[in-house]
Amino acid sequence: MAKKNDTGYLRELLLGFVLEDDPMFSMLSWMVQQLMQVEAENKVGVSKGKHSDQRSTYFSGTRVRRFDTRLGTMYWVVPKIRKGGYIPFFITKRSDLSRH
Repeated sequence: MAKKNDTGYLRELLLGFVLEDDPMFSMLSWMVQQLMQVEAENKVGVSKGKHSDQRSTYFSGTRVRRFDTRLGTMYWVVPKIRKGGYIPFFITKRSDLSRH
């Protein structure tokens, strides 16, 4: 949750979205990337590039994935994780799709 001293940052961020051709699409793309980053860092146990005793695995690059939404097609940069892999919580595994 934003604090009062974050108002300038939020204002600048929102202004950046408003200036885009499709502000809602841009906001959704940004939000999804942030969610994936937070979720992947939580699974690894530390932010990318940081050192910690709580680290459970390591980042291993990224992969680009296409995702079709009502707002349009998005291309996401999904983090790869060495042990255990990573699939964002809001995406169904490809193997699950083939069963239907």
